[in-house]
Amino acid sequence: MSKKNVTELVKKELQPFFEKESYVLYNTEFVKEGKDWYLRVFIEKAPQDGEEWPTSVGTDDCEKVSRYLSSRLDVLDPIEQNYYLEVSSPGLDRPLLKDEDYRRYRGELVDIKLYKGLDGKKNFVAKLLNHTDEYMEVEDENGKVIQLPFDNIAKVKLTVVF
Repeated sequence: MSKKNVTELVKKELQPFFEKESYVLYNTEFVKEGKDWYLRVFIEKAPQDGEEWPTSVGTDDCEKVSRYLSSRLDVLDPIEQNYYLEVSSPGLDRPLLKDEDYRRYRGELVDIKLYKGLDGKKNFVAKLLNHTDEYMEVEDENGKVIQLPFDNIAKVKLTVVF
C-alpha cells in the first residue's frame, strides 16, 4: 500500500472514533527512516467550553488513540512491511500544514524558513496576518508587512514564547 493510501486509510479509520471522543487529527505521516518505517499520528483535543487551540494532549490521550488505531490496523492488516506506530501531540512548535492551521493561528508568532533568502535572511520570526493559495502575509519585528510566496517557504511553525 502506498504512503498516501496508508495515511488516507488512517484518517478514514480514525474519523468516527475521533468524533465520539472529541479528538482532531492534526497530521499523519508514513515515513521510512533508515531501515525502519514509522506511522506517525499527531492528535489534538477539540476545545471544550470556551477553551482555545491548542488544547493539552496527554499520554493517556495518545495511549487511547494508539490502542484504538492499532486494533483497527491489526484487523485490516493493510500495511505489508513492519512499522512502528507513534501517536503524539503536534507540540507547541507545531508546523502549519493546512489552510485551517493558518486560519486558526492568525495573529500568532511563527518561525519561517525560506528556501531563498529575503533581505539576506532565510530564517525569521514574524506575526502571521493572512494567507492565500499563493502567499503568506506576515508582519516582521519592525512592523513591516511582507508577502512571502509559498513556493519560497520551506517550513512554518508556531513560535514558542516563554
